[in-house]
Amino acid sequence: MKLDVIKLDGKKAGSVELDEALFGLEPRADILHRVVRWQRNNAQAGTHKVKTRSETSYSTKKIYRQKGTGGARHGDRNAPIFRKGGIYKGPTPRSHGHDLTKKFRKLGLKHALSAKAKAGELVVIEDAASEGKTAALAKQVKDLGWKRALVIDGAEVNENFARAAKNIEGLDILPTMGANVYDILKRDTLVLTKAGVEALEARLK
Repeated sequence: MKLDVIKLDGKKAGSVELDEALFGLEPRADILHRVVRWQRNNAQAGTHKVKTRSETSYSTKKIYRQKGTGGARHGDRNAPIFRKGGIYKGPTPRSHGHDLTKKFRKLGLKHALSAKAKAGELVVIEDAASEGKTAALAKQVKDLGWKRALVIDGAEVNENFARAAKNIEGLDILPTMGANVYDILKRDTLVLTKAGVEALEARLK
């Protein structure tokens, strides 16, 4: 599939041929869902913790005699049935991550790229070069109509462009190796540089 290449000032700069195996697939929601779930689960801290019966700070003394009160039998005030007692089977620190094969993760990235291409939310620019001024870049982004955009550059991000983009709300930039399904789907517009296209094709073939 062929796509026009533009410059940051909106002028045309030729066209680029995109690989059908990466950008021409029929997006599958089940594949994208599994990869996003894998990403988010791996990112979860898993540091949630409650106090169990042995960790609450009440006395372990039996609160009243076993028989003759007319009430239920109890030991100490740490029992889960009491207010501020220990929590029964509450969350403890653990990893929420699970495995997903490299082949499936690669497939997920291909489907994410294809989803953006099919929705018409894929833009290819000549390069992500800037003089490093936030105001100038913000005007260019506004003129292009990008509200929530992710820019994927080649092996390395242009330092001046990254510095200028840092304070622009809704604009993020990643190198090719940082490209991932969650960040691509989260944004309204996916912007690839020509170097980014070549690097993605080399990475995913």
